Amino acid sequence: MRIGFIGIGLMGLPLCRRLLAAGHPLAVWNRSPEKCRPLAELGAAVATSPAALAAGVDLLLLCVSDTAAVEAVVFGTDGIAAGAHAGLLVIDHSSIAPAATRTLAARLAATGVRWLDAPVSGGVIGAENGTLVIMAGGSVADVEQARPVLMSYAQRLTRMGEVGAGQVTKVCNQLIVAANSLLIAETVALAEHAGVDARLLAPALAGGFADSLPFQILAPRMAERRFEPVQWKVQTLLKDLGNALTLASETGSSVPLASQAEALMRRHADSGQAAADLSSIIALHSQGAPD
Repeated sequence: MRIGFIGIGLMGLPLCRRLLAAGHPLAVWNRSPEKCRPLAELGAAVATSPAALAAGVDLLLLCVSDTAAVEAVVFGTDGIAAGAHAGLLVIDHSSIAPAATRTLAARLAATGVRWLDAPVSGGVIGAENGTLVIMAGGSVADVEQARPVLMSYAQRLTRMGEVGAGQVTKVCNQLIVAANSLLIAETVALAEHAGVDARLLAPALAGGFADSLPFQILAPRMAERRFEPVQWKVQTLLKDLGNALTLASETGSSVPLASQAEALMRRHADSGQAAADLSSIIALHSQGAPD
């Protein structure tokens, strides 16, 4: 299959590298064209617009920042819809609102274009190592058509239901990650204030009930005040918490911990740390925020 990819950011770049390494023919587009240069050097073609890219591929992957960015790249000037052909399969790795996903998919379906919402979990490290987990919403046939391509960078692809189900699952995932990251920051700060070397927490608790991938990644970075390189942006988790609150409102669910987590994450973002790494939220409890 001819494959296109839109969104060459923290996640998109390693995903595209793995596609190329697996031998897939790849064409790319990004709002900032210079970000495509490393992929062009590896053999990727660079499209002039999302419309041009959509016209020349069978499967089109998206990995952009939020709902507004997906809407712009699909239905904006020279967007995917302007060049899409019947039979095109659009696979969205972005984390966006489930309701918006269903609306976008329905609008494209009228032109014969299929949609798979397939958000990922595992972060930049998972993208680089090919160990992401993907939660998909769409038809069984579309998931299976996409599977050989997506397994270039995933350890597991699970169909969660029809269109929108993947995004609902990602909201649940991000609620756990975001709320857990704030608790990890509290834990590191508590250990420090009580006179314990917080750098020892991750190895000491490894394999126990408190252990998790976020804990093993974030606790050492928080304890060392090591906020580079950026692996998860604060603004990304804040957006995801907003999606969780919206979904809870739409479904009549009570999410008090999500509400508290969103308020704390927003306070940190509003202090000038929106683009900082998630580990920087330790600054909510102690000195050491990045300049």
